[in-house]
Amino acid sequence: MSGNATRRQALAQLGGLGALAAGLGTVADLGSPAAALASAAAPTLAGPAALGLRHYISAPGLTPPAIAVTSAKHAPAGPEYFFLTAPGSGPGPGGGMIIDRFGDLVWFSPSTATKAKFNLNRQTFQGKPVLTWWDGLVTGGHGDGVAVIADSSYKTLHTIRAGNGLTIDLHEFVITKKNTALVTCYRHATNVDLTSIGGPAAGDVLSGVVQEIDIASGDVLFTWDSLDHIDLTETESTFSGGTAGEPFDYFHINSIQETGNGDLLISARNTWALYRIARSTGDVRWRLGGKKSDFKMGTGTAFHWQHHARLHSGGLLSLFDDAAAPAEEKQSRGLILKVDTTARTVAVHKQYARKPSVLAQAMGSMQVMNTGRVLVGWGTVPRFTEFSPGGEVLVDAQIATGSPSYRTVRSDWTGKPSGHPAIAVRHHNGGARVYASWNGATEIHRWRILAGRTAAHLSWAGAADKKSFETMVPTTHRGPHYRAVALDKHGHVLGRSPIVRLK
Repeated sequence: MSGNATRRQALAQLGGLGALAAGLGTVADLGSPAAALASAAAPTLAGPAALGLRHYISAPGLTPPAIAVTSAKHAPAGPEYFFLTAPGSGPGPGGGMIIDRFGDLVWFSPSTATKAKFNLNRQTFQGKPVLTWWDGLVTGGHGDGVAVIADSSYKTLHTIRAGNGLTIDLHEFVITKKNTALVTCYRHATNVDLTSIGGPAAGDVLSGVVQEIDIASGDVLFTWDSLDHIDLTETESTFSGGTAGEPFDYFHINSIQETGNGDLLISARNTWALYRIARSTGDVRWRLGGKKSDFKMGTGTAFHWQHHARLHSGGLLSLFDDAAAPAEEKQSRGLILKVDTTARTVAVHKQYARKPSVLAQAMGSMQVMNTGRVLVGWGTVPRFTEFSPGGEVLVDAQIATGSPSYRTVRSDWTGKPSGHPAIAVRHHNGGARVYASWNGATEIHRWRILAGRTAAHLSWAGAADKKSFETMVPTTHRGPHYRAVALDKHGHVLGRSPIVRLK
């Protein structure tokens, strides 16, 4: 039986068992089909028309896409925040976002008219937690830009650039244990013989490149180019272009992982394959999937146009199986494979499919957390779903219409922004309503409001626990001068807003 047919049978099994309980999502352990498929009662999410942009009185310059998060079951303790990037194809500018488990904004860094942000993540650099993202211009399904590292105050520590005449692509940026950067690049190769795929004898191709860059010096330490190791005939894309203005993207590299022995695991969307690369020589140790797989692909293991491949202990490998575009299946899924590198066999360990089903045209992510929970970002479908180890839907979220996320990951984070909290004041019933926020601050527990007839003489005028990104504190004090003070859970001052005068 073909890989496609057997996968359809597996997903059909998922759908049939999931119907026993009106589930929002399902997960199957195909190694043990008798295992119960856990699912939660399907909650009602806000309809697309109800999701637009968030607006804040104290921070009018921040207009992130709204996110409606529905918890099908209370999630156990674990990573506190979701990290995602809205490319800006929906309402507003898009940008990098951190939200809490309820969908409330923690931090937002908007994109600009000329530069988009992608691939926001929490990583470790020189032993400290940092934020990383890509910043640049998106062209033809890849990016021309730079990689950015910021500290807990959101101050940029390093801006990393590719070498050898290339620019860093949006798809991957990994900080290694040696504090170097692994990044994806796309190279426009000319005068390539394309006759093997129905093209001209001399045409243009995009190759997939990996560079390892020394973050401190900017030196290129390692380079791998797909055209040196992967033949054009491995592509699953229908040939088009091949001209200077439209080079053929035969490979489309979209993820890199450094393995325990220093080898690299590379995912290529347009060959439907994963490659383990020898770091010392650049040679391909094995291919998994695609036309030249070195593994016997078991029932339901075929994947198409995949993203975000990661090896795990115990011979497990996770990825997001887009299955489009063009569509090869009826729905996308998060997939965990059991890989035996000795026997060269692959079997489905678990798969995660959302109900109602979704089909991503591109992008997407699959994060397996230390707790065993799984977070699936549905790429061009503006949603993400978190599953328990047993397959119950813990969180399902809808992002504002037209605002997909390249990847969605979950992690802990402590943000201590530089600068000052933001404040806005409005007249209300002889007193005032004071609106306070602080973009990126994670330790605020309570807001204290000070007011006075002059800016030099302010006294207590009210207080309220932090409710969300922006907290409104009512006061009967007539001011007209006001200041908001951010306090942590111990009552210590974290920051003070500027003093504003109510007119």
